[in-house]
Amino acid sequence: MSKLFGWFRKNKKSDKKQQQETAESNTVPPQQESQETTQVDEITSEVVADQLDEAHEEVSENLAQATEEKEEKEQSEVVSKASHTHTEEPEPEPEPEPEPEPEPEPEPEPEPEPEPEPEPEPEPEPEPEPEPEPEPEPEPEPEPEPEPEPEPEPEPEPEPEPEPEPEPEPEPVAVPAPSADKTPKRSLFGRLKDSLSRTRTNLGSGFVSLFKGKAIDDELYEDLETQLLVADVGMNTTSKIIDNLTSRAKRNQLKDAEALLDILKEQMRDMLKGVEQPLATTMAQHDKSQGPFVILMVGVNGVGKTTTIGKLAKQFQQDGKKVMLAAGDTFRAAAVEQLQVWGERNSIPVISQPTGSDSASVLYDALQSAKSRNMDVLIADTAGRLQNKDNLMEELKKVVRVMKKINPDAPHEVMLTIDAGTGQNAISQARLFNEAVNLSGITLTKLDGTAKGGVIFSVADQFNIPIRYIGVGESIDDLRTFNGDEFIDALFSEAEGRG
Repeated sequence: MSKLFGWFRKNKKSDKKQQQETAESNTVPPQQESQETTQVDEITSEVVADQLDEAHEEVSENLAQATEEKEEKEQSEVVSKASHTHTEEPEPEPEPEPEPEPEPEPEPEPEPEPEPEPEPEPEPEPEPEPEPEPEPEPEPEPEPEPEPEPEPEPEPEPEPEPEPEPEPEPEPVAVPAPSADKTPKRSLFGRLKDSLSRTRTNLGSGFVSLFKGKAIDDELYEDLETQLLVADVGMNTTSKIIDNLTSRAKRNQLKDAEALLDILKEQMRDMLKGVEQPLATTMAQHDKSQGPFVILMVGVNGVGKTTTIGKLAKQFQQDGKKVMLAAGDTFRAAAVEQLQVWGERNSIPVISQPTGSDSASVLYDALQSAKSRNMDVLIADTAGRLQNKDNLMEELKKVVRVMKKINPDAPHEVMLTIDAGTGQNAISQARLFNEAVNLSGITLTKLDGTAKGGVIFSVADQFNIPIRYIGVGESIDDLRTFNGDEFIDALFSEAEGRG
């Protein structure tokens, strides 16, 4: 304000000075002088008025600026307090609100004073209430809602899994043991009958429908011949059976075809009786002081030779015998591994050499080892070979010669394994292997899976080589000592009403 008054005084002095100079320089009439004075006064008043307006505007601007500085200071204090109270940075957001500050020109200066109202804006600062969002953490509390957990309560339903306890129910199968001997025989007979079901369709029960209600004539004999050939009995054996039936029917003057069926059964039974010689009988005659009883297994590939060896070894072991195996099939690594698996499973030693080794060398070492370890039985595997390959058959002869160097009686059993499903090809195998190494026994496998079981009659009739075992299933007990009567009874069981 002092500046303003000094400015007024300065202006007045300059005005007076100008008036004096004007009066001295211009001598004018009093009337003109009064007019000029009036004009000067009017100009002066206008200038003063303008200057007052400018001063007023300058004062108002200074006041507005002071007010703004005061408000900014107050706002900064409010913000600092708020920052101490709430550490959240989003609070300075009200600072952009000073933008309305240009509004002070209308001098609604008190309006910026309500601007502290953004101070309640910290009340939205309770927006940290999203921090109570951890309260959804109690939402895991629904996780402990054990209500779904009762669903595991049906897990006790697996407790009915002890229902496999009925599995001990097969233990009642042991019940037949305490009962009369007839019961286990029926059980064994039933298994044999089931395994021969496909062969029985062509032979046993097939014969019943063939002979029932028929007259004995050439047509009957032709139908019987066809039935025998379909079952792979073979032409030579079939002709022998038909000739014998015709002769018996004429001699006894038979007219009832069903009576002829009984004659057929008797003839087939006699045919098998001649080859019913259990291996156990032969082994019982062996002199143990001469070393182990040696069984040489021969046959073509794929007939079940190695599997038969494993089953035999287990049966001998169950009879209390000390058994050793010799892996003489050095051409197939799988054969050696298969034999080793059988040995490991039953704690039976297996003598083997790398694939490609000389088979005769393996069997020589095995026989020496079995003799030194006082083994009761040595079962020797050999490579599968086709019966029409002369070089392979010569190798088999070499194996036999090498064994005889250690024990002149070895091998004590040369057993041919035949797949019943091969039909009449089995006859060719038996003939050529017998010529090469003098077979002493035959095992007929896979009777349960073929309708060509009639080949057993052909083998028995043509070679008269003892049939030691028949294979009628996968288990160890399904390798059965051959019994001719049992075989015929199972074959014709449905005709007699057996079960």
